[in-house]
Formats: sequence, structure tokens, C-alpha cells
Amino acid sequence: MKEKLYTIPINDAFAMDSECPICAMKTILENNAVEFTMGPSYMEDDIRMETDRMGFCKAHMKMVFDQNNKLGLALVLKTHIDRTNKEIEKRMKMPPKKASFFKKETSNPLTDYIDELNKSCFICDRINNTFERYLHTVVATWKSDAAFRELYAKGKGFCTEHYGDLLKEGAKCLNQKELDEFTEITGKLYLDNMKRLAEELDWFADKFDYRFKDAPWKNSKDSIPRAMIKTNGIMEMDDKKKKRQIGRASCRERV
Repeated sequence: MKEKLYTIPINDAFAMDSECPICAMKTILENNAVEFTMGPSYMEDDIRMETDRMGFCKAHMKMVFDQNNKLGLALVLKTHIDRTNKEIEKRMKMPPKKASFFKKETSNPLTDYIDELNKSCFICDRINNTFERYLHTVVATWKSDAAFRELYAKGKGFCTEHYGDLLKEGAKCLNQKELDEFTEITGKLYLDNMKRLAEELDWFADKFDYRFKDAPWKNSKDSIPRAMIKTNGIMEMDDKKKKRQIGRASCRERV
């Protein structure tokens, strides 16, 4: 399999021992985005302009805080709050317009702004822009690269959300014959591995029965965190693995 710059993160993710390589890919993107945000970039005018405008969602605010760059975070939050205050004050002077016969909904520039701000996040936006390209590259590489198709078929399936995302992406860029094959292979990967994990959870529960106390755990000992990947896309990557993967991916992302 000849790697190109844009396929390397895809191959990295599918080569990992993961219950969902798409989750692994997104976790790497997320950690890169958080480190980028609280690295030297927060002093760049164009980046600060975007963080001032968008702010962060609750999950990414916590991740940014955990970067332990308190000075940087204080500066970013200060200018974000300044921008928010300015926008709020401006809209406080714009009275809401009640619904009428001709206009069915009440219009309120202030609450519209607050709703938009509550939905925006600099890090989510940065991740999603790259993630959409990665998802397309997964399907495009499956279509064009026989070696990747083999790697794809050997995986442990996907979480439910990304199983759906792959099917949607396949419908966009594959012809009917390719789509039928891709749908069948991806569906089998998903279902076979969900059933495998259900059996491992079943054995995990059985181990609490005194009759099986001395029986081996088999592959069930970490079945709960792996099931959380399948059902909710919650992935905690091993620190060493995370640093190694992030190191490779972040170099390419900046290219």
C-alpha cells in the first residue's frame, strides 16, 4: 500500500487495535486541535479573532483547561468575554418583534445571538472541517486501494454513529456496484463485532457469579470501556499511543 500524505492518518487509524478506527481518528484530531489552540497559536491575531467569536463548548472548555496553560486561557477568555459583552450590549438595544399575522415567529436578535453562541465552538469547528475530509478519504481509499480494502476488512468494526457516517459517505462517492459491496462489508464488520462485544460483556457479567469465579476472564476484562466506544464513541487512548499518534498526525495536519 503506497501511502500519500492525505492517506497516512487513515492508515494509522486502521492499523491501530481499536473498536472504531474512525473514533481513533477523531480523537487524534481532537487532541491536536486542543493542543494547537493552547499552543503559540493563541497569540496569532487570526486565531484569536475566531476564538473570540466562537468560544468553546463545555467538553472542549474542560479539555482546554486541562492543558494547564492558565495564562493563555486567561487571555483567550478575557478577549472572548469582551467580544461577547460588546455583541450582547449591541443587541440589547434591538427590541424583540412579536409574531404577527404576516410573521409567524417572534424575532429577537439578542436571544438569536445567544443561541448561536451556545452552539459554536472553535475546536469543534476545526475538528469537523478536517474530519469530513478524512471520512471521504476512507471511502475513496477503500475504492482505489486493494491493500487498504484488506486492512479495512480485518478491523473490529465501528461505533454505531460512524457506521452510519460511512454508509452516508459511501452513497455520495461510490457507484452502485461499489456501494453494494461497501455496504455489505461494512455492515458485516459492524454487526459481527457488535455481537462479539455483546458476548464479551455477557461473560464479564458471568464472572460475578461465584460459579465462574476462578474461570479465565478471556477478552472480557476491558469489555465495558470498549463497549462505550461502540455505543457512544467514548475513547480513552493509552497515553503513549496517543502521544505517538498525535505526533505523527499533527506534523501532517500543518502541511
